[in-house]
Amino acid sequence: MIGVHGLEILRKIAARKAPGEVVNILTHCNAGWLATVDWGTATSPMYHAQLDGIPIHIWVDETRPRNQGALLTSWEMNSHGIPHHLIVDNAGGHLMQHGQVDLVIVGTDRTTAHGDVCNKIGTYLKALAAHDNGVPFYVALPSPTIDWTVKDGIAEIPIEARGGEEVTHVQGKLANGEIGEVQISPDGTPGSNPAFDVTPRRLITGLITERGICEASPEGLARMFPDRVLDQA
Repeated sequence: MIGVHGLEILRKIAARKAPGEVVNILTHCNAGWLATVDWGTATSPMYHAQLDGIPIHIWVDETRPRNQGALLTSWEMNSHGIPHHLIVDNAGGHLMQHGQVDLVIVGTDRTTAHGDVCNKIGTYLKALAAHDNGVPFYVALPSPTIDWTVKDGIAEIPIEARGGEEVTHVQGKLANGEIGEVQISPDGTPGSNPAFDVTPRRLITGLITERGICEASPEGLARMFPDRVLDQA
């Protein structure tokens, strides 16, 4: 249902374009069917758009340091035959400046009752770039990711600090086809590795849920999930 509701956003964007012109979507990390069976969350509108005949193209953030975009989202796009390019994490702002991104869709690991979103590190920077360039920024989320006990994501959500070796080393396929790991930093340089960041609700165009699309605000979430709000009363 996240995909069904998200499809309406893509249909409206496609309707403003010339016939056959693609809708360019940027995503970050992996929120696909490898994580959420059959459709995924952020990828679900993409798959529904493909089935609906809307020409789409996906900008896939590499998502350093674990490279979930490069390894997982790219693999899913390949498997479904969806045109895409893998980009470095810092390329999104440049693409937005030059009109090459029509919207951003990301997933979330935890959403506050007021609409702040905690997702893979780098999501906040994409939201800032989108806001500065007038690009819609949507978050696709199943309602169980909403934590109704938390209001201020920046103040209340603890951010996991992962091992520094994920930053100083990169794993990948070697020329001989084997999977190997290489160090990319000098000996003696430690890595700092916050795994997530919080995107404030003011930067979010809307939340795409299984019940529909709502604004990222206490009022928007309360209207969409009145039963859940009452459960927390």
